[in-house]
Amino acid sequence: MFDTLSTMLRTGILTEPAPVSTEAPVVIETLQKDLRNILGRALCLRHVDAGSCNGCELEIQALNNPYYNLEGVGVKFVASPRHADLLLVTGPVSVNMEEALRRTYDAMPDPKIVMAVGDCGACGGIFGTSYASRGRVANIVPVNHTVSGCPPEPTALLRGILQIVRSKFSDS
Repeated sequence: MFDTLSTMLRTGILTEPAPVSTEAPVVIETLQKDLRNILGRALCLRHVDAGSCNGCELEIQALNNPYYNLEGVGVKFVASPRHADLLLVTGPVSVNMEEALRRTYDAMPDPKIVMAVGDCGACGGIFGTSYASRGRVANIVPVNHTVSGCPPEPTALLRGILQIVRSKFSDS
């Protein structure tokens, strides 16, 4: 153990400092300002996995990492649909999740805004409609916006969220 410690002390720090970007804080500031001007507060998202393969969930969770910093721009995930402004639904709606999705949608306050994520949420994907699947999200609840891709990239999800914020919340 002492050999390892002495080697570490002799070698020193070998990592490079993180690159400094002067543009990133400006972009984040403008996004926060736009969201606060349009909404007056943070945008709250509720996510429902209606039967997906979890590919879309991985991309949605990537939005929370330091690179995309979704919460830093005023967008956060909430546990209750009663606090949600936007419902993200992934996957084809399985028979067992149909009622849960309807209840989640009904519990949301008005205006109810739904975004179907991924090819499965948008059109049923490779699963389609069968004895175990009701197909696309729009077959169960009204959908305002879809983000296609299998799975969609985090930047596509961000674009979709920003489109919804600009179209739905700036008018009201």
